[in-house]
Amino acid sequence: MSKLVSVKQQEGHDAKATAYIKAYMLFPAGILGMISMIGGVGGLGYQLIATDTYTWGTFLQSSGLLLLGGMLGWVQTTYHRWILSHRPEVFAARMRQPTLNKSGRPKRASASNQDEASGSPWAPVAYVAGLALLLFGSTVGVVYGEVYPVAAYFLPLAGFFWAKLFFWKSVLKN
Repeated sequence: MSKLVSVKQQEGHDAKATAYIKAYMLFPAGILGMISMIGGVGGLGYQLIATDTYTWGTFLQSSGLLLLGGMLGWVQTTYHRWILSHRPEVFAARMRQPTLNKSGRPKRASASNQDEASGSPWAPVAYVAGLALLLFGSTVGVVYGEVYPVAAYFLPLAGFFWAKLFFWKSVLKN
């Protein structure tokens, strides 16, 4: 008896890369940005209402932390947009579906498939440096500044994730 075979059209690298960015980068960034913003504004609200230590210095430092996170989010988004325009196969390779083995369970992709498409070798160093800069800025805001710890650690993350969403808005329109 013959089997019916369904032919799936192969999407190009650009479509798969765009789908990867929407599903695995922008959706989590929206949720994490909202959680971080609620935590940061809640921390500032606590500082304003409960402790009455909110000053212009607190406003300026918290705004600076938000902008620091936004700047780092812009830098990472610029790098990811460069990868999307010059090497979309990097993101497209991450979107590949695992093949099924005889037992019906998904088979993991081999390491050779993941090694064939990569970004810059300096990207992990830059990611660690960016995270260290965020943590350093937050710690300085807490220790030497006038921002309470909850707001100081959540606001840069909120700026980071909201910047990622803002600078990827052209991908969201498609």
